[in-house]
Amino acid sequence: MNPRRNLARAQLANSVGDGVYLVTSAFYFARIVGLPPAQIGLGLTLGWAVGAVAGLPLGHLADRRGPRGVAVLLALTTAAAVAAFMFVRSFELFVLVACVYGTAQTGLSAARQALLAGLVPPEQRTAVRAVLQATLNGGIAAGAALGGLALHVDTPEAFLAAFALDALAFVTAAAVLLRLPSVHPAPAPTGPRMAVLGDRPYALVTLINAVMLFYMPLLSIVVPLWIATRTSAPAWVVSVMLVINTGSVLLFQVRVARRVKGLDDASASVRHAGLVMFAACAVFALSPYGWVFLLVATGLQVLAELLLAPGAWEISFALAPEDRQGQYQGFFGTGVPVARMLGPVVLTTLVLDGGTLGWLLLGGAFAAAGAAMRPAVAWARRPQPV
Repeated sequence: MNPRRNLARAQLANSVGDGVYLVTSAFYFARIVGLPPAQIGLGLTLGWAVGAVAGLPLGHLADRRGPRGVAVLLALTTAAAVAAFMFVRSFELFVLVACVYGTAQTGLSAARQALLAGLVPPEQRTAVRAVLQATLNGGIAAGAALGGLALHVDTPEAFLAAFALDALAFVTAAAVLLRLPSVHPAPAPTGPRMAVLGDRPYALVTLINAVMLFYMPLLSIVVPLWIATRTSAPAWVVSVMLVINTGSVLLFQVRVARRVKGLDDASASVRHAGLVMFAACAVFALSPYGWVFLLVATGLQVLAELLLAPGAWEISFALAPEDRQGQYQGFFGTGVPVARMLGPVVLTTLVLDGGTLGWLLLGGAFAAAGAAMRPAVAWARRPQPV
């Protein structure tokens, strides 16, 4: 069977579970577990912090032991963590399970990337990754709809059923991953075991990508708060914005990714993403004058996301040694938990306190980071001293 189809099927199962979790988790932890919002935020932040640290060694493990087996193990660990949430009734246990969940999720992402690198030729990886990203958005949308049913019923049993469905989704993903061909472990490398930690150019492109990923909390946290406090837009506009975002990625990500063929195209795509994000932030700043600006800004934001993603994928794969893809992907992937941890605090402070100036400063940061990617990639492409 075509490995790419099974990669997509595993991604679909995985993302359906993620969609259920994203929609129901905050309500579940508050209403069923009984945790106050401050403890929920702290626990999830600690979980993603541990996950960010664990991504690199788990990626290294995927290189040394084979990415398929590690990916299967981490998918099952994620399922176990989600199931454990169903029995958590104290803050201490919540933090413990959140750390296991964040570690397994971050490590699973690194192992899947290494598995993709082992099964797909280099020149096709970005295109395949685009298909998986479109699949991810479709799965999250489906999972969010299922989670919405639990919110509508609004009983403990409904929330527990949603978490059980999430756990089952990751078990299904593990079963699909087992059907993929095995990728032989890379031979033991010479030199430092964690070579990526000494690769300063790769660290720089990872940092730039992490800054660009700060767009992630915009539509889910920052813009809803901005709408509630600074505009007269109806609350349902948030749902429309999320539909625009997920639908656009599902429809157009593969098409946009086809234009990225090599590091030069990738650097240009990231630069363009930074400029479009600047435009999106500028239009978000105009939204107090009419909520139609929110929809225009959302369209610009998703265009930036469509441009950033294939550029970042191409850079992350092309600059990583073939025998250390798991380790390097684990390191590059730390940008996601960092954005999830720091993004809400930084962006809400900047935008809600700074208003129009805050939006423009945020947009300027995106534009500057995007422009910095080309010289960073050029540095990484030069032969480095051994």
